[in-house]
Amino acid sequence: MQKVERNLIGVFGGSFDPPHAGHLKISLSSIKFLKLKSIYWLVTKKNPFKDRAYFSLNERVKRCKKIIKKNRKIKIKYLEDDVGSSRTADIVKYLIKKEKKSKFFLILGSDNLIYFHKWKNWRYLAKKCQLVVFSRTGFDKKARKSAIVKFLKKNNIIFIKNKKIDISSSKIRKNIF
Repeated sequence: MQKVERNLIGVFGGSFDPPHAGHLKISLSSIKFLKLKSIYWLVTKKNPFKDRAYFSLNERVKRCKKIIKKNRKIKIKYLEDDVGSSRTADIVKYLIKKEKKSKFFLILGSDNLIYFHKWKNWRYLAKKCQLVVFSRTGFDKKARKSAIVKFLKKNNIIFIKNKKIDISSSKIRKNIF
């Protein structure tokens, strides 16, 4: 019997408010380390854990396209209207149906892993995606002791020891406004 080759796809969601070099570095590292066919930047209208977006959705998508500099492996996607939801679990379920022969890697920072157990249908995400966690200054120790790590018992989770990326959308917004 012939082995079916699966597409390896990274899922990197967020408000990208605004997108920055750190997003790009994480994406390029993911592509190289995980041997991804592509990585999807899933731009959301609004992060459910934040009050509001500073830049419009159209402006953020435009900035995302500019920052990736025509890198063919990074795809900018807005799927909330197609899916009818902004929740990562719903969007991943949609992608799994659309791309049946793919394996998905959920890319996130250690800061997001701490609260991952509060995400809608987080158990589904942990089951259907390989979690790939990038280091964020000040969050790594707490992330490694988080509820999700205890739940997964280090199965289905990869910690990436990346060079510290001292940039964030929050810092950029503080300098702009």
